[in-house]
Amino acid sequence: MPMIDVYAAAGTFGDKHQLAVDLATTLMRIEEVPSIPMFRQNTAAFVHDLEAGSLSNVDGDDTYVRVQVLTNFGALDRAKQLAVVAELTRIVAEAAGDPSLADRTWVLLTEAPDGGWGIAGHANTNEELIAAARAQIAQLGT
Repeated sequence: MPMIDVYAAAGTFGDKHQLAVDLATTLMRIEEVPSIPMFRQNTAAFVHDLEAGSLSNVDGDDTYVRVQVLTNFGALDRAKQLAVVAELTRIVAEAAGDPSLADRTWVLLTEAPDGGWGIAGHANTNEELIAAARAQIAQLGT
């Protein structure tokens, strides 16, 4: 159940809520997890506005976006990594209404170690997450 954090200068995005929905939905689709409450309610994106002057590259340019994706260990194979970076970059540029922003969007993929993923006060292992998903699928009859 990934978490996505987007950092950009305030005013970059008109509809931050829709951006968050689009990013979370896309990541869930790429991960190929079942559309069950466990995943739908725990895959989320957070859009952070940075005040003027709080980001820069070496040359002083401040029109960058950083997208950090945190997943459980091993959730994304190489094909999924490539898809996540391409799709989230496209979504960010579209949400900003600036196709050139794709060239200034950094996407960082981070994996939590097994057992380093906490939900509801419990640090879950991958095995525990899989078991919980299977139990929910069985309960829902899907």
